[in-house]
Amino acid sequence: MLIAALPTAAGRARAYTRWALRSWRLDQTIETAELLVSELVTNAVKATGTVTCPIRSDRRDGEPSIYLCLSTFAESLLIEVWDTSDDPPHRRTASDDDENGRGLLLVQALAKDWGYESLHSGGKIVWCECLLLE
Repeated sequence: MLIAALPTAAGRARAYTRWALRSWRLDQTIETAELLVSELVTNAVKATGTVTCPIRSDRRDGEPSIYLCLSTFAESLLIEVWDTSDDPPHRRTASDDDENGRGLLLVQALAKDWGYESLHSGGKIVWCECLLLE
């Protein structure tokens, strides 16, 4: 799913994730997957640089975008998010008063595994694998 790098991107990605997992009859995994997708997409939007015009939430030519891909396997869901930044993701140590900075820590806690891959064409894919719940 191609998503404009807007402040609304995480919400659109969560809605797409709910729809896909319901279509695949994986309702028991929706809550965790939505949280993982939300964190990865939010980071991708920050890394790409958000579009400042909030009038429309659909993609227009020339606007920065991110890409979300969901894939299922026998026992897991693979979540991949591409952004335009070459900078690797890094976990921050957030203080108790910080409102941000816990996303990758949360991904690490909820996912079976996570990582990233730098692309020769530019940008990176940050991914995580979520076990399918029975």
